[in-house]
Amino acid sequence: MAEQKRKTRTIAVDLVARVEGEGALRLTVQNGEVRDVELKIFEPPRFFEAFLQGRHYEEVPDLVARICGICPVAYQMSAVHALEQIFGTRVEGPLRDLRRLLYCGEWIESHALHVYMLHAPDFLGYDSAIVMAKDHPDLVPRGLRIKKAGNRLMTLLGGRSVHPVSVRVGGFSRVPLRRDLAALHEDLLWARDAAVETVRWVAGFEFPDLVQDYTFVALTPSNDYPFNEGSVTSSRGLHIPSREFEAHFVEAQVPHSTALHCTLNGASYLVGPMARVNQNYDRLSPLAREAFAGTGLSLPIRNPFHAIVARAVEILYAIEEALRLIERYDPPSSPSVPVTVRAGTGTACTEAPRGILYHRYVVDEQGLVREAKIIPPTSQNQRRIEDDLRAYAPRVLSLPDKQAALSCERVIRCYDPCISCAAHFLRLDVIHV
Repeated sequence: MAEQKRKTRTIAVDLVARVEGEGALRLTVQNGEVRDVELKIFEPPRFFEAFLQGRHYEEVPDLVARICGICPVAYQMSAVHALEQIFGTRVEGPLRDLRRLLYCGEWIESHALHVYMLHAPDFLGYDSAIVMAKDHPDLVPRGLRIKKAGNRLMTLLGGRSVHPVSVRVGGFSRVPLRRDLAALHEDLLWARDAAVETVRWVAGFEFPDLVQDYTFVALTPSNDYPFNEGSVTSSRGLHIPSREFEAHFVEAQVPHSTALHCTLNGASYLVGPMARVNQNYDRLSPLAREAFAGTGLSLPIRNPFHAIVARAVEILYAIEEALRLIERYDPPSSPSVPVTVRAGTGTACTEAPRGILYHRYVVDEQGLVREAKIIPPTSQNQRRIEDDLRAYAPRVLSLPDKQAALSCERVIRCYDPCISCAAHFLRLDVIHV
């Protein structure tokens, strides 16, 4: 027994740094082989699905925006699309464009934050962006200025950049004038040039060699690059509407996490920028495709460390899309379309910065929510992160524990996990004795 204990090694990260929320990592190695990998999410669940029960549908967009301070628009968009499906409401024309524009703002600010402040330090050998800024004084300000361009879009359209308040079922509570959007033009032009440079910059990083056999899952619309619409597709042939999501994707609780693990036909899969670029490359703008071509990478992207390149390409796309939508904007006659309340069940998937975000609502005749289900991107990526760590860990076992742990932590940050979003409901068994 003593000999067996001597051959057992634990590599642990008590608190994963530079991610949103609270999580830890534990790898167990026996006789030089990785036996167990646990991405431990210990942040308390916040019971948002239960909070929504009994609420009027008009309250839902503001409530779900509070789930995340980084990607509130994604929660609002999935919610309003699901509710509009119940009510038979169609949002088209300028209002649809404004929703895409609001999503552009969120992708720009979220991706820029991750690329520059959270992920780049890993490749450049720094513990934080603050330390990195001392040696690279131009990088962090560039990232923050790109992020600010996204925040300005969110503030103008949503009323504020954190937890926007203008989104409603049927459209918005208010819409901007043309001159309001035109005022953002110069900042976005600068950001577009900066985004091109960002793609070149991150493509020059030294990437560990870790090629994985992923199942990519993303929305695939008819024409546009995915934000609010599209069928759920996979790289292995899945092609379904959102209403069939739960027939293929199943959540399950694991003992080491307050966030449920979501699997596709019992196996892990990947959502987010890499999946979207792989599934929708032909829908990127010409400049975004040109920038990707200049990276030297080829499709499909199957190295998790290349996710930073995919995010940078999406920053460029979102900026270009914002410029396009602003150029053609013609204010609608009303900020929203009429809504006819009726009972029913509605589902929707939209593309949060980190991947597909699924919502399902059951509403009664009074417009009160009777049931709500939310599956965030990080819940969908958790099993895949553990699979990546299982593949990556053997190559760092020769390192001391601290260095091995830090190296594995970098794999987690490739996914930009939003742990607070993923913290979910715990199964509770009450035993009466």
